[in-house]
This record gives sequence, structure tokens and C-alpha cells, in this order.
Amino acid sequence: MAYKFVDNYRERGARKKLVELLSSRGIEDENVLKAIGKVPRHFFFDETFWNQSYKDIAFPIGDGQTISQPYTVAYQSELLHIKKGDKVLEIGTGSGYQTCVLMELGANVFTIERQENIFNRTIQVLPGMGYRPTFYCGDGSKGISEHAPYDKIIVTAGAPLVPEILLKQLKIGGILVIPVGDEKTQKMVTVIRVSETDYDKIVLDTFRFVPLVGDQAW
Repeated sequence: MAYKFVDNYRERGARKKLVELLSSRGIEDENVLKAIGKVPRHFFFDETFWNQSYKDIAFPIGDGQTISQPYTVAYQSELLHIKKGDKVLEIGTGSGYQTCVLMELGANVFTIERQENIFNRTIQVLPGMGYRPTFYCGDGSKGISEHAPYDKIIVTAGAPLVPEILLKQLKIGGILVIPVGDEKTQKMVTVIRVSETDYDKIVLDTFRFVPLVGDQAW
């Protein structure tokens, strides 16, 4: 990883500019902006590509996956309304950048990744940065039922529908944030569980995610 986990004034200055950009794009939650300002995104990049790490773009991390665009990470994080101590299920660990932002917000994160190569890399990188979520390797479209129910669930890949199995793993009053659509573009969807059988759904802006692959997805 870049600079062997060195984080100096140049990197901190680049993060400050990124936070200012996200604020100008409409991210209002100060806790989310602070979290983005703390997580050293360049640690997820090879040193060769450091100059890309604080641009507001997605970037390939191998195996057909990307590290998410900072705006997307901030947008989903803001929709979750994380409170300190919330138990959060993250579907699609990927690089682990979103995981770190959730932890900076005070969440207790359970995160699952289906790509074994990415999983093996991320379980080395995050503890080296001081972040220790509960890691799983497997089919995230089915959630992690043994730790349910969750206060919040975030899906970081595009799904054809909202998997029923994930809805059942939400606490009453809990929030699920998931991009839903086809394999090219998706609408961000927020689902709030209001009772054992009832859910409120809000459809928001258009995004483009890698597809969610699994038994309950593509």
C-alpha cells in the first residue's frame, strides 16, 4: 500500500479539499464529512496511483471491483443516519474504504465480501490502519443471519431488487440503503422497517455500481 501507511500534511491537505468538494456537492452531515476527512484513502492505492486517491472518482482495485467514489460513500453514509454503537451490516466489503468511514462514525461493523482475493487483501490492510470490523467471506446477498437484527444495512453493489432476506435482518426502526436497478444504472433506495411486516421505501438518485452477485441477486 502507498507510503507504507504514511499520512503527512500533503495527504491531510488533499482530504480537506475532498471534504470541501463533497460539502459543495450537497453532503451536509458534519459527522460524515469528518469521517471522510479522517480516513486515509491513499492507503487503498498503489503508490503509483496516489494522485488519483483524493479525486472524487471510483478506481479499479482488481477482480472487476472498484473503490467507490467518495461522493457515493458519503451519500450512502448520510442516508444511514449512523449513531454511535449502531450494529451495521455491510454487504460488499470491497477495498474496505466504506467500512472505515462507518467505523469512524461509531458503527460496530459486520462486513461480508464474496471475492476471496479482495477479502484476503482487505483483512490485512484494515487492521494495519487500526480498523477491526468483523470480517466474513461469502454470499452477501443473503446477509449474515447469525448476528441479526441490525440497526442499519448498507449494500455497496447494484441489485435487481431488495432481497427479502436482508429486510428480515433489520431491526424495527432500522434502515437499509441499497442501489436497485439493472446492471448499468441503479436508483439509491432507502428502506425503513416500521413493524414486523411493514416497510417504508424511498427512491432517490441514480448511481452506477458493480453488480451484486449471489443467490439473492444477479
